[in-house]
Amino acid sequence: MLSPAAQAAALRRAQHRAHWQGVRRWTAVSLLVWLLGSFGVPFFARQLDFPFAGGPFSFWWGAQGAMLVDLALVVLYAWATHRMDLAHDLDEED
Repeated sequence: MLSPAAQAAALRRAQHRAHWQGVRRWTAVSLLVWLLGSFGVPFFARQLDFPFAGGPFSFWWGAQGAMLVDLALVVLYAWATHRMDLAHDLDEED
């Protein structure tokens, strides 16, 4: 039988492990989306030459689309990790 302090420490380790698994999952998905947006779409730019927002899609993607995806990734990652911090009781104290 574990003491209450040992049980609390084991619970805390399990919370940290679950938290970091979630963070790593979000990081992997974010990196995949970033890779596809930054390298995948430009790689196929000649095939993606259809009209979009008044010009060719490849030009729009290079000028604005990739930056919007990067901004969305930063915002979503910050939001998701903050929610995970709260869910696992790991919120920073101010």
